[in-house]
Amino acid sequence: MATRIVMSKLSPTMEEGRVLQWTKKEGDPVESGDVVVEVETDKATMEVEAMGSGVLRRILVAENTTVPTGTVLGVVAPEDEDISDILAQVEARIGAAEPAAAVPADVATATQAEAPAEEGPPAAVPMQEGEGEGEGDGRRIKTSPLARRMASEQGIELDLITGTGPGGRIVKRDIETAVGTGVAAAPAAAEAIGPEVPSERVELSQIRKAIARNLIQSLGPIPHFFLTAEIDMGRVLALRSELNKSLEDSGAKIGINEILMKTAAQALLQHPNVNVAFAGDHIRRFKRVDIGLAVAVPDGLITPVLRNVGAKGLLRISEESRDLITRAREKKLAPEEYQGATFTISNLGMYGIDEFTAIINPPAATIMAVGATQQKPVVVDGSIEIRSRMRVTLSCDHRAVDGAMGAEFLATFKGMLENPLRLVL
Repeated sequence: MATRIVMSKLSPTMEEGRVLQWTKKEGDPVESGDVVVEVETDKATMEVEAMGSGVLRRILVAENTTVPTGTVLGVVAPEDEDISDILAQVEARIGAAEPAAAVPADVATATQAEAPAEEGPPAAVPMQEGEGEGEGDGRRIKTSPLARRMASEQGIELDLITGTGPGGRIVKRDIETAVGTGVAAAPAAAEAIGPEVPSERVELSQIRKAIARNLIQSLGPIPHFFLTAEIDMGRVLALRSELNKSLEDSGAKIGINEILMKTAAQALLQHPNVNVAFAGDHIRRFKRVDIGLAVAVPDGLITPVLRNVGAKGLLRISEESRDLITRAREKKLAPEEYQGATFTISNLGMYGIDEFTAIINPPAATIMAVGATQQKPVVVDGSIEIRSRMRVTLSCDHRAVDGAMGAEFLATFKGMLENPLRLVL
């Protein structure tokens, strides 16, 4: 029986994926469970398995091509089975330029996520007039003629817009929203530099596209406010040094990020109204602390999430976070390993950054920006002393967290770091 290989929706933010490599060629035998293709999502590289046995009869999307989720990538079937009906259905869906019917239960899915409920049209083909323009990466973008004209006039990249019309179609209100949130600013600024300046086109990676889509929905719509505190790190650095000396024989090591995560979790447990998310007509107050740690990767940023940090000791936090960070940089995280943080820490201290503000990643209500620990002169009991100081800035969603609530949490966080005896292995 013929089965389809589909670009499944592997995360809530995933709208498209890129075919990286076919591990099978047309005509190769395929067993159910074999990996047939590797795809790049907005956060990770995933393997897609065949759900049926036979021969890889047709590859419909070439390597290094980006297509919407739901696109049929290929067909597996017995060598003697007629697959013309399946190919005709795919062609018919392309011609109809509308979302396809539900994917049958026997389609291939990625090994770490469920198949989507619907299957969208492949993108690496010409589209009907008036249905939008294909991007350089082959993606089909469905727009109304009016929205397309407005986007052109405003200098807006359609690839950065999430359509709210039928089937994800970009309509007039989406362009108006984009203009209001400043999406047009970057392309306009780029054009202002002038064509005479030598340049080259660099296509957005899936991670960079996800960052662009998510963050234009953050700083504009979310009313941010920022709270900054300077923390004396002398005692916690001394404690860390003693802990690591005691761990030398085991090969384990406690880092500053692990201490920051543990401290933040303990402080959030004391201030549960900061461990929240704004949800439209209500606020979600979480009963455990899941902390995301922002990690730089070559083509963007990813935030692996450490679960239930408040219930874990420093050693376990260290082991789990190092494993997550390593696999994040290798793009080997499963979707559930980088989604759903209730609080996020972004540390740029290792780059020599003294202080910065971070943009909240929806739907969370907070994110903490951590700067470098520096020795500086400070007044202590009327005398000037050289102390190790670190500045942190808490970004808050004012719809869910008030200034006093954020300040109280930050005071508890600061107090714990300055008196760290409660931090345990």
